[in-house]
Amino acid sequence: MTDFYPLIILCIGIAAIVGMITILRLNAFISLITSAIIVSLLAPGELAVKIGRVAEAFGDAAGKIGIVIALAVVIGKCMMDSGAADRIVRAFLRLLGEKRVSIALMSSGFVLSIPVFFDTVFYLLVPLGRSAYKRTRTNYVRYLLAISAGAIVTHSLVPPTPGPIAMAENLGVDLGLMILIGGIVAVPAGICGMLYGVWCDRRMNIDMRPLEGSQSEPDPLDDEQLPPLWVSVLPIILPVAMVSLNTIFGMATRGAGETPLVTRVAGIVAVIGNVNFAMLVSTVIAMITLYKQRHLNRREMARVVEISLMSGGMIILITAAGGAFGAMLEKAQIGPAIERLVAARTGESLSGLTLLSVGFIIACILKIAQGSTTVAMMATSTMMAAMVPSAGSVGINPVYLATSIGSGAMVGTWMNDSGFWIFAKMGGFTEGETIKSWTALLAIIGITGFLTTIVLAKILPLA
Repeated sequence: MTDFYPLIILCIGIAAIVGMITILRLNAFISLITSAIIVSLLAPGELAVKIGRVAEAFGDAAGKIGIVIALAVVIGKCMMDSGAADRIVRAFLRLLGEKRVSIALMSSGFVLSIPVFFDTVFYLLVPLGRSAYKRTRTNYVRYLLAISAGAIVTHSLVPPTPGPIAMAENLGVDLGLMILIGGIVAVPAGICGMLYGVWCDRRMNIDMRPLEGSQSEPDPLDDEQLPPLWVSVLPIILPVAMVSLNTIFGMATRGAGETPLVTRVAGIVAVIGNVNFAMLVSTVIAMITLYKQRHLNRREMARVVEISLMSGGMIILITAAGGAFGAMLEKAQIGPAIERLVAARTGESLSGLTLLSVGFIIACILKIAQGSTTVAMMATSTMMAAMVPSAGSVGINPVYLATSIGSGAMVGTWMNDSGFWIFAKMGGFTEGETIKSWTALLAIIGITGFLTTIVLAKILPLA
């Protein structure tokens, strides 16, 4: 009974989330923090500290990712309002041509979802997909699935979006390495998703429908009104380059010894490569671009930032609550219980392929249960962190566990996922059509990402 008690707690916690979100229709933050308290009360420990440790875990999670999420929301808003995002999309369309619209839309989603949240990118690109259908009178499903494939895969695997950056923090993965490996895994996953879109378009053959309550869309801006391409991509490229610099410097100086010069330079590089500082610099550039392009006054600029942070605040609350829920699962000894269960079944300790598979499956379960990809990634990575004391102990680098979890968190999306309804309502699809297209797409992307992770872990373990 002792070995199964943590698993019973896990089932109770998941049931509490499902019940509150899908049956009682409670807010995701309330549901997650309440479930975290329930799990904490059932977990071992003194009764006096069981509520306090939920608040402490919530604070730890918010401290790790709160600044990055807040700044990422501001960057995304400024890129949208300044026309920088539109400039990037147009550059892809010009580069690839009208005959490769689906590739251009997928590539645009892939790049834009690194600093901008999925729903924002989808809102930006759907009008372009609908416009392309008006010209070609065909391939509507292909265009929308291409947008979704590109946007969701980097949202789930590449920092600085909340889920990937939280996984990196929880599993002790270097952020530059997470960007590199996450990006590598994302490429074949996104391509497979786009190929599914081609197949699905032929099978479903759905024409574009008018959207309920839709208004006429504003005319697109002229090219002269948009910022230059190099300025537009700077808020995306700069933080990635700054964070990667710290990773590259660490690899280059490994084994070089603690000389005064190396120590001094390492301190400077650590500041430049700190993700909070990198995102702050990127935010300043995005705000300056918006100011110059739209000639806003100080009050208008303040309003843009305020609107961004209001939406970002809810994201931070939900993400931190997911972190608290995962931390309480860790207190309940879920990880060791799963490890013992697997060892009893297979006769082997939890390592290598088995570890990646467990992370993938748990993320799938949590995704299906509560709907949020980000929460599934945070809770699973927190739970699995106890199983990965060091890279060498499991034979692979924990970055592969992160990409396995990120891949699993895309599988199993259905009607409790906000992305499901965004795709359905913005695309004009019925629930059944959305399951056949959106749900199947994310399952294919997630499974492809997991298989790619396994291949990379075999040929390049990085342990």
